[in-house]
Amino acid sequence: MDQSRAVVALAALAQETRLAVFRLLVRAGPEGMVAGSIAEHIGVPGSTMSHHLATLERADLVVSQRESRLIRYTVNFDGMRGLLGFLMADCCQGNPALCDDLLSVPACQPALAGADR
Repeated sequence: MDQSRAVVALAALAQETRLAVFRLLVRAGPEGMVAGSIAEHIGVPGSTMSHHLATLERADLVVSQRESRLIRYTVNFDGMRGLLGFLMADCCQGNPALCDDLLSVPACQPALAGADR
C-alpha cells in the first residue's frame, strides 16, 4: 500500500460510526453482515449507513456483495493487512522482532450472537 491509499483508509476510519462498523465487521468475520443488520447494531438510519459503508468500500477496507435484494458487507482482509503492513513497514529501526508483540492478535472472538448474516 502506498501513502496516498493509507491516508484514504485512515481517513475512513477516523470517524466514530465508520470505525464502529469496521470493528463490527471484523468481529463478524468472513461471513460479514447485511447492511440492515449493520445499521441496526450501530443504531444508525439505513441511508446514513449506506454513506458510511460506501466510504469504507472506497477505502478498500470493506467489500460488498449483492444477495437478491440485500447487500452483504465483509471486511477486506487484504486491505486491512495492507494498511497494517504500511504502518509497520519501518518498525523498530529495521528490527521487526521488537514489534512482534504489536502484531500478535488474540484468537478471533466468536461472531456476534444473533447477528443476521
